[in-house]
Parts: sequence; structure tokens; C-alpha cells
Amino acid sequence: MTVLSVNGKTYEVDVEPDTPLLWVLRDTLGLTGTKYGCGIAQCGACTVHIDGVATRSCQVPVGSLGKKRVTTVEALAQGGKLHPVQQAWVDFDVPQCGYCQSGMMMAAVALIRDKPKPTDADIDAAITNICRCGSYQRVRAAIHAAAEARSKRADAAAVAKDSWQ
Repeated sequence: MTVLSVNGKTYEVDVEPDTPLLWVLRDTLGLTGTKYGCGIAQCGACTVHIDGVATRSCQVPVGSLGKKRVTTVEALAQGGKLHPVQQAWVDFDVPQCGYCQSGMMMAAVALIRDKPKPTDADIDAAITNICRCGSYQRVRAAIHAAAEARSKRADAAAVAKDSWQ
């Protein structure tokens, strides 16, 4: 049995250690938001976070995870409220077919966490996911909007904190 931490929950799974994380998420745990695209870690449809790092899960053997924390697209929305990246995706009508979008959003969340005000060059460097519909301009606009929303929330939180002192 392999023990995994996924989206804040602990799971025991009976799979071979070399089974790709993607298949454990989808087939064993039923978390189907993470998609299979190419199987060779090139397209990014299978992107999840492993200890906060955007990672292509199709090439990660489940036995290599140990105590690392896995986060999937299912964990982005909290308390019935969309994550700012998810909301930006809706606001900017990013998806066309939508297949690649869960991986793209996971990559965008990691980017904004690491670079709160990403430039176009930062986005181009970090978002290497493939979208066969070509929604890259809307992806870029949504990432900028999500980063701005995050910045405004941080500013509002700082003001609220200062008002208590």
C-alpha cells in the first residue's frame, strides 16, 4: 500500500510504485479534473502541484512521492468560491474545448504564487502547456487579471490589519 496526501486528505492506494500519479488520481481516487494529454510530460494537461511545484503528473511514479503533498484542480475552489485564477478563466472566457484548462490553471496558480505580478515574458516562460484551441492570449489576460485580484486582496488585508493596530 502506498500512502498519498492529496488535496489535504490521506489516501492508502494499492498500486504498483511505478504507476504514474495521473492514473492514481483519475482511476483510483476518482479525481478526474487532471487530464491525460500526451503521456510524455509535454502538453501539461496533467499538471498538478507537488509540494507547491507545478508538475506534470503523467511522468511521476506514485512510489516516488513519499510524504509530498499533491494538490489537484479540485482543491482550488474553497467554500463554494472559485479560486481567483478560476474566476479569471470564467471572466475572460478562456476555455474553448476546455480539455487543457485544468493543467493550465494549475500552472498559472503556481506562477502567480511565485511571481505575484508576472510579466508577459514570465507567463510565456512558465506556461508551457499546450492548448490546441490556441487560447493563449486569453490565458495571458486572465493570468494578469488574477494576479491583479490577488494583489488587491493582499492590499485590502494589509489595510484591515493596520486598522486593528
